[in-house]
Amino acid sequence: MKYLIILGLLLSSCSAHYHVMRAMKKGYTCGQETDTITISSIDSIPYVLNDSIYFERVIVQKDTIVRYKSYKVPQTRFQTRIEYRYKTKVVKADVLKVKYKNKYITKYKTRWLFVIIAFVLGLLVKFTFSETFRSRLQLFTKLIK
Repeated sequence: MKYLIILGLLLSSCSAHYHVMRAMKKGYTCGQETDTITISSIDSIPYVLNDSIYFERVIVQKDTIVRYKSYKVPQTRFQTRIEYRYKTKVVKADVLKVKYKNKYITKYKTRWLFVIIAFVLGLLVKFTFSETFRSRLQLFTKLIK
């Protein structure tokens, strides 16, 4: 009976494939992946036969490049926590810099009293040079007398 329970636990437990698939979902890739690239080109070799020139095509492999793709190891909770703290500190520092710059920028305030006085003086100058305004002033002075 005891052996039957142990055998049942071994058969019903999760396999290595299950754990590898879970790790791959979290970002793990198995080993290194390599790519081999062979550069081949077509060369033509001239040769002379019976006073005429013929070309023979030959395929030549010039280079072989092996490129390694590095694999990504998933970060632990501690590493992600430290990275998050660093990013938030950088963002907070940038915000403080912007606040510091904006604090000492003096905004130009429009002096509305000066604008109104300039507008009224402009209207008075315009009216004093007009003929109708001078004639109305003369009529007003005659009415007062």
